[in-house]
Amino acid sequence: MEFTRRMFLQAATAAGLTGAIGAGEAALASAASAADSSGDVVGKVTVGYQGWFACTGDGAPINGWWHWARNWGDTPSPSNHAIVAWPDVRDYPTTYPTAFGNLGNGRPASLFSSYDQSTVDVHFRWMKQYGIDTAALQRFNPTGGEGPTRDAMAGKVRAAAEAENVKFYIMYDVSDWTSMQTDIKADWTGKMRAHTASSAYARQNGKPVVCLWGFGFNDAQRPFTPEACLDVLNWFKAQGCYVIGGVPTWWRTGDRDSRPGFTGVYHAFDMLSPWLVGRIGNAGDADNFYTVATVPDLAECTAHGIDYQPCVLPGGVTDRQRAHGDFMWRQFYNMGRAGVRSVYISMFDEYNEGNQIAKTAESQDWIPAGSGFLALDEDGTACSSDYYLRLTGDGGRMLQGLLALTATRPTPPVVGSGDNRPPTAPGNPHITAVSDTTVALAWTASTDDVGVAGYRVRRITDGTTVPIGTAPASATTYTVTGLSPSTSYTFDVQALDSAGSVSPSSRPITVTTAAASSTGDLALRRPASESSHTQTYSANNAVDGDPGTYWESANHSFPQWLQVDLGGTTGVRRIVLALPPSTSWAARTQTIAVQGSVDGTSFGQLLGSTDCAFDPLRGNTATLTLPAATTTRHLRLVCTANTGWPAGQIAQLQVYGT
Repeated sequence: MEFTRRMFLQAATAAGLTGAIGAGEAALASAASAADSSGDVVGKVTVGYQGWFACTGDGAPINGWWHWARNWGDTPSPSNHAIVAWPDVRDYPTTYPTAFGNLGNGRPASLFSSYDQSTVDVHFRWMKQYGIDTAALQRFNPTGGEGPTRDAMAGKVRAAAEAENVKFYIMYDVSDWTSMQTDIKADWTGKMRAHTASSAYARQNGKPVVCLWGFGFNDAQRPFTPEACLDVLNWFKAQGCYVIGGVPTWWRTGDRDSRPGFTGVYHAFDMLSPWLVGRIGNAGDADNFYTVATVPDLAECTAHGIDYQPCVLPGGVTDRQRAHGDFMWRQFYNMGRAGVRSVYISMFDEYNEGNQIAKTAESQDWIPAGSGFLALDEDGTACSSDYYLRLTGDGGRMLQGLLALTATRPTPPVVGSGDNRPPTAPGNPHITAVSDTTVALAWTASTDDVGVAGYRVRRITDGTTVPIGTAPASATTYTVTGLSPSTSYTFDVQALDSAGSVSPSSRPITVTTAAASSTGDLALRRPASESSHTQTYSANNAVDGDPGTYWESANHSFPQWLQVDLGGTTGVRRIVLALPPSTSWAARTQTIAVQGSVDGTSFGQLLGSTDCAFDPLRGNTATLTLPAATTTRHLRLVCTANTGWPAGQIAQLQVYGT
């Protein structure tokens, strides 16, 4: 089971939290960091990003309800869950059904998967929208069974950060990592360093940023010596990195949660970020902490030329610490009056401990009925699900001098003006046309306080929703293509607005496609040939009717082709391509052109190069439609690229006539 930082941080909560606010405040109110502030962490708002939630069926190598449930092999339920707060999932294109009862409003209780790129895209879109500069991707020991999923998450975070122009960096957490001293160097060199080539990778003073969290903590999970820690720290510096230390609360005094003898390690970091979760729980604690930790910590860092990035906490939902934002704002105010320039928000998506700022159920209407979870309105004040994102944005602006320093929280818990409400659900979904492979959907328009920006169409399979396309705001119709004959499908529709809000889903609608044409698959068990194949993956595998067998060309050599003899010149209209349906096949795109010949010797172009997207969550199929009146006998697919493997790959080549 993954540890949580709160587990070992309770013992020292009360230690050193007494004393009035006194000397030093005025002297430090204008203190600046000793280092050059050019970069992505000094003077910025950074959030800790877990990215560690997975669901069965999402394609993640870990193949389970990672961090959602205590028993990852079983669906989350009232008796099997590892979270204490419930996310608001309305903005996520893809969600997964749980064994919880329906939400208080009657909607199904579904959860998101961090392994879905669309989820990470949503999270980084929120960061951009709400003024968060940088995300610190938590990276625990990657050498075990969780490693492949964590490796993939780094790539997903990179893609989302690049798309949204938000910065990110790797934050190594050394807890329970016994072979850390050697493993962490190999992991950086062999895997994570490659991400520093990204335009979105955070840099400070021209150097790529890395955080090492856990050095010096006085507990059994981090038994490392000062010598071992200094060796790792200096190694990263020798790699040209700007190194942040996630250090104990009492690093400066070297007692309580800090091991003795670590002063030299702490002073060797470029930036220090002392831990705070479990240390304070209300505004009074925050004020005391300002005196006994924040002010002297900043002075110590300034004296030694170290940048300072203390934590700001939203508070635990279950612990009823949040006080509709007053607790978090008091911390921002104390940072501002101390002259702190950089903060680390703990955390962005930590639903396991309830200290997340990401969108959270705002009331019992958005929590599984009878689950016992608390919502953001637990103290009687209504709060929108994005409230703590908005509060973070305002706090960052205050520290950056864009808002006046104020002890009074300026962020209203619920905003009633501007584009602050999601659209209404699309109405009256219905079917206007059905064929063997297509379904035409229609609905009535949604309304919004500012305006609808478009519509998202989703397919629902066993409770799992997958987006399949979008329609512009001016359209209330969408045609779904690439379906299988005589098959039942269920769809729903959501409306989107320009602020990124998503409406409740429409009523689901189920339809069965028409039977296939009597001509059937013209390529089934016909003679096939190829430019090359590897091992036993020959061309005949693509026309044998078995979705589990496949053709694969020689690797690292494009173009490659796959060909079938239809037995005679005939009209051809549609080609359906498939990869094995197993979710062990990651999504990929192959670039394919179609050629035809009547004699098997002279080939002409039937369809130019087309990007064919294969996604195991959408059946791993792609459909190509040829121009009307196309005739051929020998049909050839020419593959010039594949994002998932350096070869052409086809499990089923199906050809249908006019």
